[in-house]
Amino acid sequence: MNVVVIGAQWGDEGKGKIVDFLADEAKVIVRYAGGANAGHTIVVGDQQYALHLVTSGILYPEKTVYLGMGMVIDPEALFNELQMLKDRGVNWEGRVFISDRAHIVLPRYRQMDKERDASRKHPIGTTGRGIGTTYSMKSERDGIRLADLSWKEKMDDLEQGDRDFLAPYVQRLLSMKIDITAEMWKYRDEKVLMEGAQGALLDLDSGTYPYVSSGMSGASGAAVGSGIGPRDLDRVLGVFKAYSTRVGNGPMPTEFDSESQSELYQYVRDTGREYGVTTGRPRRCGYLDLVALRYACRTNSISELVLTHLDIYDTLDEIEACVAYEINGNIVTDFPSSIADLDSAKPVLEKFTGWKTSLKECRSYNEMPVKAREYVEFIEDYCKTPVGIISVGYKRDETFVRVKPFIK
Repeated sequence: MNVVVIGAQWGDEGKGKIVDFLADEAKVIVRYAGGANAGHTIVVGDQQYALHLVTSGILYPEKTVYLGMGMVIDPEALFNELQMLKDRGVNWEGRVFISDRAHIVLPRYRQMDKERDASRKHPIGTTGRGIGTTYSMKSERDGIRLADLSWKEKMDDLEQGDRDFLAPYVQRLLSMKIDITAEMWKYRDEKVLMEGAQGALLDLDSGTYPYVSSGMSGASGAAVGSGIGPRDLDRVLGVFKAYSTRVGNGPMPTEFDSESQSELYQYVRDTGREYGVTTGRPRRCGYLDLVALRYACRTNSISELVLTHLDIYDTLDEIEACVAYEINGNIVTDFPSSIADLDSAKPVLEKFTGWKTSLKECRSYNEMPVKAREYVEFIEDYCKTPVGIISVGYKRDETFVRVKPFIK
């Protein structure tokens, strides 16, 4: 059974924690897209791990993890991360494998990324990790894949600086190479967990283009990046926060006003620790955007939603969520493709009474205060999608399941 975990907003929704939480039940875990521009924070006991390329399931000692064909791999970043895990007592050797079709990020791509973004009239806000350039080279058919590292003619065509960079990594990478389609076929009757990067609204095709990532952030990317067909995806979990955040440029209709709502803005940012794992940049914060969330549910066939950071609202008297946009005097309830429309959109807000109770001690839905449950049920009704898992903190045990993902 194949279960996909995607972000249902603009990334940073807490996917890493949810994958870590669910990985115990899976046989293997696949990261299917993205690169070192992603950042997942996992808290286990009193230990905190920041991962960028390796999937969250690596923290379980008996699990096998795959980096899929939709990923772009920076060898330097990968082996630094693996060394960090080893230094902290996580034995990864023999458990981390890479699709032979995954593309390689070269150092000069990072500078190309930065220069390209700086030259734009409207910069996107790239992380500068070379991700966009690698995907661009891939689409132009000028990229280099893991499989190509043993292809002498291809390697001879590379610039000398590229060959020098790759030299210490080639044999190490080739020793981790697998045919991911063959592996997925081998595990076709097992429980497989597939982890996405970024979020549905950053998907190259269905996101807020051009302010998007360069890869397939949506659920369809799980099939492509894991080397299987779309009919083999059994369930899609969409992770979202009780509010909205975004890093970098691009439209965000529900963003708090930094002047008139500065206190709320800072409260959510600080309480939710809304600073990028990869870049350290403060995240933009705003009301939960239900128009965008429902769009993500529809475009990704989300089976169940996963609600995180609900505890951030514990002390507020009142909560608001966006249920429509006002655009040029018209009320709009479908998510627009036009950046101009999204930039001019004003959120139409629904108010909810706060629960004024700590949720961190809750271990079941029924233990939650009535007002918190009303907020959850409003989201479910609006999106026509059940909330199957709720997270009320960073730790594994601060999570409870309403719908078990690995049951068909």
